[in-house]
Amino acid sequence: MTGLVKAKQYDWKDSNLALFGSDTEKQVKKESAESEPAWQKMSRGVGIQIWRLVKFKVQAWPKEDYGKFYDGDSYIILNTYKEEGEDELQYDVHFWIGKHSTQDEYGTAAYKTVELDTFLDDKPVQHREVQGYESDLFKSYFNQVTIMKGGADSGFRHVTPEEYKPRLFHVSGTRKNIMVKQVPLKKELVTSGDVYILDKGLEIWQWNGSECNKDEKFKATQYIQTIKSERGGKPQVEVVEERDNGAEFLDNLENFFGGDEEEEDEQHSDDNKTTELFRLSDETGSLEFNKSKEGRVFKGDFGSKDVFILDNKKDVFVWVGRGASKAESKNALAYAHNYLKGTKHPFLPVTCVKEGKENRSFRAAIAA
Repeated sequence: MTGLVKAKQYDWKDSNLALFGSDTEKQVKKESAESEPAWQKMSRGVGIQIWRLVKFKVQAWPKEDYGKFYDGDSYIILNTYKEEGEDELQYDVHFWIGKHSTQDEYGTAAYKTVELDTFLDDKPVQHREVQGYESDLFKSYFNQVTIMKGGADSGFRHVTPEEYKPRLFHVSGTRKNIMVKQVPLKKELVTSGDVYILDKGLEIWQWNGSECNKDEKFKATQYIQTIKSERGGKPQVEVVEERDNGAEFLDNLENFFGGDEEEEDEQHSDDNKTTELFRLSDETGSLEFNKSKEGRVFKGDFGSKDVFILDNKKDVFVWVGRGASKAESKNALAYAHNYLKGTKHPFLPVTCVKEGKENRSFRAAIAA
């Protein structure tokens, strides 16, 4: 497969994530951050809050579904916390882009993330998250992250048991970084190293691969119990061990439901691991984006009058200097996004930090 998309899936090569000045921005019709109902209703206490983008509107995501994301949607996640021994509230705000989210949805998510930052007096650290490439910080908010196909209206609560379409979930990871992802109903995708859940609505199977770890088993069991509780305890659960009767389960998997022709995820790898630093500046009268340095990057390599983009091939950081112009600050995320589109690692997490408010991850990414 040569591209990332079929049909409505997003394509990084065609999109402008920031969409400033576009039709999307006009449709959002932001008068001020204070006019957004979602921000008016949000909690001001410590904890996680999540919103989904629906037709340019920000809608609260049910708390019972926190950690569950549909690949056809985009979301905003706000983490409010306090540093140990301090009373001031701190914030991380993420916008998460589903694999099949439309350009309007993730463009609005990016725009509304900036709006939420404004509403919270520019205190939050902003993050871009892409499905399948989520940062460790993002994953740390949830016991497990569950990725499901479709949009939020396609969940079990919206159909009767007779209409429910069976789904296969892949459970993988260790400790707190467990991912639960819906995959096509194909026995060829089932491997001995992980756990799989076959959800038939009122009948749920857990398949434990012979080489899976205890964390995957535990999370799969926990996830199934959550599903069972949501459905009033009605589903019957069957646990299958590959070593015992796993072959029969696999042989019957496709016979039950037929093959699934959905495309597999495209894998990206970049052999170049060299840290690179880029400078975004309008000191000449127009915005210019140029490489500033390769190799080890130090604090002194950043200048307060400009914006810098640091790419260490694991994460990308947008650093906004105190004296950066409005044009530099406004377009920083768009330039980071456009830069990544031309690399072999376009999905890396992006974090925006302001001079003097650098987070722990950024400080760890530069040389002492």
